[in-house]
Amino acid sequence: MADAPQISETAGGVAGAASGPMALDQVDRQIIALLHDNARIPNVDLARAVGVSPSTCLARVRSLRERGVIVRYTAEINPLALGFTLQALVSVRIRPGARHLMEQISDELRQEPEVAQLFFLGGTEDFLIHVRVRDSEHVRQFVLKNLSANPAVALTETNLVFEHHTALSAGLRAVL
Repeated sequence: MADAPQISETAGGVAGAASGPMALDQVDRQIIALLHDNARIPNVDLARAVGVSPSTCLARVRSLRERGVIVRYTAEINPLALGFTLQALVSVRIRPGARHLMEQISDELRQEPEVAQLFFLGGTEDFLIHVRVRDSEHVRQFVLKNLSANPAVALTETNLVFEHHTALSAGLRAVL
């Protein structure tokens, strides 16, 4: 697989020109795929699955973390178990004269407990916010309190999520 594309993910997203792509061999790619499916896999099982010794596997995982390929380990929580029965995507456009406030707005939105994901976009919209809420009234209150009441916000559009699947992106699967 010497001709395979290289993964270039870092803690801040896709690696920039300064850091360049990460050189990953087939064992690294297998480790990444297995950890993505189950971040709690015991090291001895991970080592067995990729065909290396446990000490080599541990060193490989440590290297992947140090190089910024593995950014963090998380638990995926079922939102229904916490009473969040509705998810929505809220698009936000900031007024042209308020662009200097975008970082502040982003920081404030990331602090809201309803925000599952926040995307800063290039294009027509400035932000896309994935929220998890109890019901339609909850999403309405979130938009009114955090967005519509903000004079820097020019426009919001809310779309309800009927299904949400989290998966390793097709682009990453192709190189793993």
